[in-house]
Amino acid sequence: MLYGKYHHTTDSQQHYLLQPDFRLYGYGCSFYGNYSWAFLLIVIGAVFDFFDGMSARVLKVSSPIGKELDSLADVVTFGVAPSAMIFHLFHRVVYPDFMEPLRDVMPYTAFLMAAFSALRLAKFNIDTRQTSSFIGVPTPANTLFWASLIVGNYGFLVSEKFNAFFLFMFMLLSCFLLVAEIPMFALLTCIPMIIFLGFSCFAAIIAWYVILSVLTSRQKTH
Repeated sequence: MLYGKYHHTTDSQQHYLLQPDFRLYGYGCSFYGNYSWAFLLIVIGAVFDFFDGMSARVLKVSSPIGKELDSLADVVTFGVAPSAMIFHLFHRVVYPDFMEPLRDVMPYTAFLMAAFSALRLAKFNIDTRQTSSFIGVPTPANTLFWASLIVGNYGFLVSEKFNAFFLFMFMLLSCFLLVAEIPMFALLTCIPMIIFLGFSCFAAIIAWYVILSVLTSRQKTH
């Protein structure tokens, strides 16, 4: 699909950035359980999201409406899409006996992540502390973690060794980390690990990124 962002610099100069976007395609693949395609399109959407911000800075163009449209697109790519993947996974995981009565309800709890992602993006838009670093796990990092985890470890996630309770707990932890007051360093520092380990190791890389950020934050406070 295509989506546009309107930016203005002066009353006489206007810019409209139109870019190809794979966000809704990734969302659709998530709902149909095509995890590999969903992961690929989420990655492509993240790349476009990065270059969109970079192009706006290079061209020195910005506007309130462009900022809001960017956040709206991010909610789909980094909020609704991973929620849809988890929604589908809830239909496939093993349920312990005490959760059997909740089998039809639990998949819908996946959309808590979409709500917390929207809250995370809203906080980012108004938080002046996050101009050069992040507070709380960025939504792209959270999404890449879940997409990589599901694609790379699907067999384990639907086995007897894992179940819906663990999935729900991990999801709640993920939602908390999105809005937690934890300073996070730039994710770009993990790029060498991605090159060395490959894109299939996104989940491990993001987990290591969160752990390092928490440890660094604790050292600074002591």
